[in-house]
Amino acid sequence: MINYKEEIIRLKEEKNIVILAHYYMRDEIQELADYIGDSYYLSKIGLDVPHDIIAFCGVHFMAESAKILSPHKKVLLPNMNATCSMVEMATKKEVLKLKEKYKDAKIVSYVNSSTEVKSISDACCTSSNAYDVIQNIDAEEIIFVPDQHLGSYIQEKVDHKRIILWNGFCCVHHNIRAKDVLHYKEKANQELQILVHPECRAEVRDLADFVGSTGQMIQYVGQRNEKDFLVVTEEGIFYELKNKYPDRRFHSLNILCGPMKCITLQDLYECLLYEKNEIILEESLREKAEKSLVNMLTLSEKK
Repeated sequence: MINYKEEIIRLKEEKNIVILAHYYMRDEIQELADYIGDSYYLSKIGLDVPHDIIAFCGVHFMAESAKILSPHKKVLLPNMNATCSMVEMATKKEVLKLKEKYKDAKIVSYVNSSTEVKSISDACCTSSNAYDVIQNIDAEEIIFVPDQHLGSYIQEKVDHKRIILWNGFCCVHHNIRAKDVLHYKEKANQELQILVHPECRAEVRDLADFVGSTGQMIQYVGQRNEKDFLVVTEEGIFYELKNKYPDRRFHSLNILCGPMKCITLQDLYECLLYEKNEIILEESLREKAEKSLVNMLTLSEKK
């Protein structure tokens, strides 16, 4: 019987492969990763690491983003079924049609979008840098696609600009309601710090002590003295939270993303062994999409 853990460690060293894993991956995948993070952190790491091959344990758009930024590297996705339904909620044709209506607006696409949509965007953003990108982009009107909840959250913070929202959402975070959080609080019958992802509805965000990306939530816990946290996002984040803060207690609403969990140790092993599921992008499309990701990095770091 194959010892997948030992074989994955052997193969990544033998072939000079770096394994990147999103916080929502299975625990055993995160354990073997060279770098764990949210999509913004991993997009920068993929660009900076010296390895020739990237095995991206995340969903499809994340691996595509790594390929867009690192075209000279081979980027592999361990399971091609790891997709994101939000990506399919906005097409290039539909976005261009809306742009015709708002000719002076600039298009900012959430990184959870297709390469085609990125190729017509003025900038991309992630949940951790969306505020900085929107604040710093040179436009008074912004078409924000595809996540309406992240867009509305940023609109609350940047009230001097007009954000034109798309009717898209994360099917995992969108399904959480305020009543779910309130019911858990009542049942727990104790003081809880409530951490909420900005992809959640406004009614859920309004209950939060802190709203932020997965990486920002992890940082926030480290800045607090409280011991109990209700973390309103995908279950995978608890691997890193428990490793970093073993003295804290983390409460869950049992939120799971099926596509994020579909990557298994066997998938990762076979991906490294056969170097399969390579991400291939047409070069002219990649170049157009690259501009939006480079602009994201520039705008998010602009003071």
